[in-house]
Amino acid sequence: MNRPVPVDAPGPPPRHALAEVMRKVAQGDQQAFSALYDALAPLVFGIVLKVVRDRAQSEEVAQEVMIDLWRQAARYRPDAGSVQTWAATIAHRRAVDRVRSAQAAADREHAQAAREHTTAFDEVAEQVETRLESEQVRRCLRGLTELQRQAVTLAYYQGLTYREVAEALRTPLPTIKTRMRDGLIRLRDCMGVTT
Repeated sequence: MNRPVPVDAPGPPPRHALAEVMRKVAQGDQQAFSALYDALAPLVFGIVLKVVRDRAQSEEVAQEVMIDLWRQAARYRPDAGSVQTWAATIAHRRAVDRVRSAQAAADREHAQAAREHTTAFDEVAEQVETRLESEQVRRCLRGLTELQRQAVTLAYYQGLTYREVAEALRTPLPTIKTRMRDGLIRLRDCMGVTT
């Protein structure tokens, strides 16, 4: 014979009486919530701990679940399942949400750190590559004849046209064109550029 246990009775109510306790919690009865808390807190904490795996965070999430039970007590429907099942469902959802939130925060921090690290690496790599290329160009320029080096330098580093280079070096234009063509071919070969 199942008799409802009064809410004033010491200790948590038996499982079959939790539906009545939940009804009283929905009406704002603080004593009923205290009894509900005593009955469900161990179950809620156990579920949360299995998912979250961190005791301090699990305690925090379990407290949030118990507050949810207080706030959502009017939503409980006995025909949909037991109070324990309802509480376990809320506890599991909250625990999964916490794990996902923590994982998303860790992923964001990791991605930010990777972006910062990659940017710094790319800048250094780019500077090194530019210096190496500059040194290779200088070395290859030293391998040209004096007239080739002067013509290429005036044309590419000072932006002069063939005619302006010819005037600056007081050399006939066809000679400048030939020297520059030969010089550029030697630079291409020296730098290993393929066409």
